[in-house]
Amino acid sequence: MSEIEIHAVPFDAPVAQRLIRDALADLGERYGGSGDDTPVDPAEFVPPAGAFLVAHLDGAPVGCGGWRSHGETGEFAELKRMYTAPAARGRGVARAVLAAVERSAREHGRKQMILECGDRQPEAIAMYTSAGYERIPNFGFYKDAPGCLSFGRTL
Repeated sequence: MSEIEIHAVPFDAPVAQRLIRDALADLGERYGGSGDDTPVDPAEFVPPAGAFLVAHLDGAPVGCGGWRSHGETGEFAELKRMYTAPAARGRGVARAVLAAVERSAREHGRKQMILECGDRQPEAIAMYTSAGYERIPNFGFYKDAPGCLSFGRTL
C-alpha cells in the first residue's frame, strides 16, 4: 500500500494552484460557472491565521485542503479547497488531508471547523458526516444559494 505524505505549502505555490484549478474545474462541472466564486486571499492561509496542505501519493501531488480563520473570536477555522484527484480517490487521501487540516487548525488554537459544501457532492457530504460533521446554519458566500449545505464540528 502506498503512503500518503502531506506537507504545508503556500496557497499560491504552483503545486497548490494546479490542484486548486482541478478542484474548481470539478466544481464547475457539477454546478456550472467557475466552480466557486468565494473570495480567497492567499494571505488567509499563512500561519497562524490559516494553512494550506498538499497530499502526495507515490510522489505525485493528488490532493489538497486548507483552513482559514473565520469570525472575530479566533475560535473558528473554515475548511477550503478540499480536493482529491480522481485517480487517487478511494485510497484515503481526502480523509488524511481532512485530519491534517483539522490538526493544523487545532494546533493554532481553533476550536471548531466549519465548511460550505454543495448538494451535488454526495461523496464529500458522506465523508464529512462520517468524520463527525453536523449540519449548521448556512454561512459564507453561498449561504443563500440553493443547494448550499454548511457543516461544522468541534476540534
